[in-house]
Amino acid sequence: MPGHIQDRWYKTTKLPNGDHVKVKTDRYGVGLRYRARYVGPDGTEKSKSFPDKQKRAAEQWLTQTAADMAAGQYIDPKNARTTFQQYAEQWVAAQTTDIGTRDTAERQLRLHAYPYLGSRPLGSFQPAHIRAWTRELEDAGIPGSYAVHIYGNVRAVLTAAVDDGYLARNPCAARSVRAPAAKPKRVVPWERERVFAVRAALPSRYRAMVDVAAGCGLRQGEVFALTEDALDTDAGMLHVVRQVKLIRGKPVFAPPKRGKERDVPLPSSVLAALRAHVKAHPSVKVTLPWCRPDGPEVTHELIFTNTVDGAVNRNTFNDHSWKPSLAAAGVIPTPGPREPYERAREHGMHALRHFYASVLLDAGESIRAVSDYLGHSDPAFTLRVYAHLMKASKDRTRNAVDAVLFDG
Repeated sequence: MPGHIQDRWYKTTKLPNGDHVKVKTDRYGVGLRYRARYVGPDGTEKSKSFPDKQKRAAEQWLTQTAADMAAGQYIDPKNARTTFQQYAEQWVAAQTTDIGTRDTAERQLRLHAYPYLGSRPLGSFQPAHIRAWTRELEDAGIPGSYAVHIYGNVRAVLTAAVDDGYLARNPCAARSVRAPAAKPKRVVPWERERVFAVRAALPSRYRAMVDVAAGCGLRQGEVFALTEDALDTDAGMLHVVRQVKLIRGKPVFAPPKRGKERDVPLPSSVLAALRAHVKAHPSVKVTLPWCRPDGPEVTHELIFTNTVDGAVNRNTFNDHSWKPSLAAAGVIPTPGPREPYERAREHGMHALRHFYASVLLDAGESIRAVSDYLGHSDPAFTLRVYAHLMKASKDRTRNAVDAVLFDG
């Protein structure tokens, strides 16, 4: 058996005649009796204590530890005692992804993983703990599309813990663990009447945002960062080159999502709306950090600003301008006194992008063009989201074949 087991209640003493006898130590009857000791792969001594009458358990523990070392599955006890939150915080800090992505991961872990898994030592994780946690997410009403991302971050943390020797195996990989799944939900585009109603209910300084989002397909942060020099009136194009986003609650300028700058057609109706807006609410120079709160400051002359000539904060805008306009247009209920507006994720400003896509597809525009204008990662994603909005091709197919096969 590797290692050594120390009996703390007895010590061996040599008598004058040369015999060895066991005598009680000062610790006899107090605390854990057996201390199993071994030297770990890093060359330092490790130990674990066991109570009286548990010497056999101590021996088995040493034997199993030696087997784990031989099989390459050994976990340092100190690492195994590290809690999920302790390790996850280190994991987030070490990420080299976009700071916004790290900020999102940190927030999801803090809000939805730490309260359930944070204090659990990594070495104690079992598939049952993950099954119970995913049920907690479901019971809390977390939408499947959001739960997928939360679960993905937890799984990534535990995968890294395995790689770093804090955990023998990832409990998320067990066959008994089912990851959350996003329930398929078809996009239902707004009718034009709803677009107009919401626009009319917004404060005047924000109404042209609807024209840009519904008429050019820009994301909310891209609308917030729009400048007059992005409007190429000669070519009839709008250049999407930046967005305003929140990092740890602070607004920053940043490239568009996934860094994909793009050009989109600029309809004359949208241009007219923007010109009228700028006449009533002149553009304002706004200075923000670039990409991160401590990044270098840059200045852009923004078309849309808040009431104090600063960048529009999405949280403030959504709560105090967008949701009231939804309620006024009858999209969501009007809350009672001191009651918050209900969650309206499917009726966020993103709904105007869906409207834009539906208009283009209804007009026969190609999926590739729609994908490019929306700034999607690839046309396949666009097709998955909007395929049901495309016009049926049965008649076109029949007519095309008839035109070739029929003679005269």
